[in-house]
Amino acid sequence: MKALSKLLGLATFAIVVALSTSSCATKEHAINQLENFSYELRDNSAQYSVRDWEKAGKKFVKIRKRIAKHELDYTPAEKAEIGELEGKCAGYMANGMRQGVFDKAHAFYNELKGVIQGILNAIR
Repeated sequence: MKALSKLLGLATFAIVVALSTSSCATKEHAINQLENFSYELRDNSAQYSVRDWEKAGKKFVKIRKRIAKHELDYTPAEKAEIGELEGKCAGYMANGMRQGVFDKAHAFYNELKGVIQGILNAIR
């Protein structure tokens, strides 16, 4: 009977450790997803289409929901890291949108300049 009791106690301990480890991994995974998303925005957002921005917005909301599920489990340092990563994402989004609009306007300007030059060359 003592062996069964010890075995049951050991099994309970193993389950508690497994659950606490997986919970920790999940909350860290959510932070890692936010960090990876910030890198994606940093590296690629200037080339995003409207559809890409829609996907990015949905992805950010999804990551935020995952983080919110563990809100009470995060340490102050983790919360600071989350805040910094969210700030980076916001900055990369703003910069990516600005850069995308600037690039499109610049391309349009060059095309318009070419059209005007073509017209002037044709009427000379």
